[in-house]
Amino acid sequence: MVFKLQDTKNITRITLTQWRCFPISNKELQINEEIRDKEVRVVGDDGTQLGIMSSKDAMKIALERNLDLVKIAPQAVPPVCRIMDYGKFRFEKAKREKEARKNQKVIDTKEVRLSLNIDVHDFDTKVNNAIKFLKGGDKVKVSVRFRGREMAHPELGQTLIFRFVDACSEFGTMDKAPKMEGRSMAVILSAKAVK
Repeated sequence: MVFKLQDTKNITRITLTQWRCFPISNKELQINEEIRDKEVRVVGDDGTQLGIMSSKDAMKIALERNLDLVKIAPQAVPPVCRIMDYGKFRFEKAKREKEARKNQKVIDTKEVRLSLNIDVHDFDTKVNNAIKFLKGGDKVKVSVRFRGREMAHPELGQTLIFRFVDACSEFGTMDKAPKMEGRSMAVILSAKAVK
């Protein structure tokens, strides 16, 4: 916005002018009057090549057919434009994206933490929770925390993890062998495919 001050006979006038600029990049496709190229390669609504022509001529052809001129390949030399019903194109694109979102399954990773001196009932409760997560289709990260001098016996943590994996073997499988991550040992269980 530009401000101009004019002083004519002790009366101060402020004139406001606003400059509009076009966006540098647009995520949507350019259509109709937004296409400012001199020459474009035109593809008809039935997929036939209409050849290279000026954008004004291509626009006239699109208007005669009661359709839109859409720039589909701006990086090409000359840019490629297609004559199509743009509203119908956007509707079908949105419909396809919605269908793709509906069909996708989000897999979360749940964590179950154990300690070396876990009791039998606590172990069974953790196993039941892990089975519930695996039935839901999620992955389960099983980790054993080592405190103090327990770090000197990582083989005890490994046997505990293998005991846990055996208890969950009906519903999940181990992705990789258990490995140390700082002061804890962890393994990831994936749900078995339902037959």
